Amino acid sequence: MTTLDIFSDPICPWCYIGKGLLDRALAAHHDHPFTIRWRPFMLNPEMPAGGMDRRAYLEGKFGGKEGAVEAYLPVAERAAEAGLEINLDKIATTPSTLDAHRLIHWAGIEGVQTAVVSSLFRAYFVDGRNIGDAEVLGDIADSCGMDAAVVLRLLDSEADRKEIAEMDQAARGMGVQAVPTFVVAGQHAVPGAQATELWERVIEEVKAQA
Repeated sequence: MTTLDIFSDPICPWCYIGKGLLDRALAAHHDHPFTIRWRPFMLNPEMPAGGMDRRAYLEGKFGGKEGAVEAYLPVAERAAEAGLEINLDKIATTPSTLDAHRLIHWAGIEGVQTAVVSSLFRAYFVDGRNIGDAEVLGDIADSCGMDAAVVLRLLDSEADRKEIAEMDQAARGMGVQAVPTFVVAGQHAVPGAQATELWERVIEEVKAQA
């Protein structure tokens, strides 16, 4: 099998779209060669633990309401093209994603990483839930077959906080500057939300080389 490392953040709309486009290619090629590993990258590593009001965050980031609307128009259009549901109006809070990344890390140990990532994207972009909230993360863990009580205990501790921050820094040190960034076989970086057709070509090329 060939590793496909995906650097992403569960509040990044392009990561949600990029995953949807990749998923289509994987569904069309059940014999695809990839072992997928989700890697942490925090869009807002300095975000306070409680997050912040999403409107205030976006207007601050994009220089006012008009800038925020302009920045998110292509997101809505591309999500629709990819056949993905996205309800930006339901999102009230931009959370810190440190705890979500901790959950993704633990899900990797239990072999349910992609299921948890899918559930995080759905919770945030479809249902508008606050994925910085421990109870929400416990629900997601439970829905993916993890022990919610154990996850809640871990979230209440310092477990893997430092490690996630170090992995985030390591990604930046490798040259990852934006997400999603896909790395095929530890060497070929594919940045951005790429078309399903590109992934189908990559799958065929990797299979041919194997």
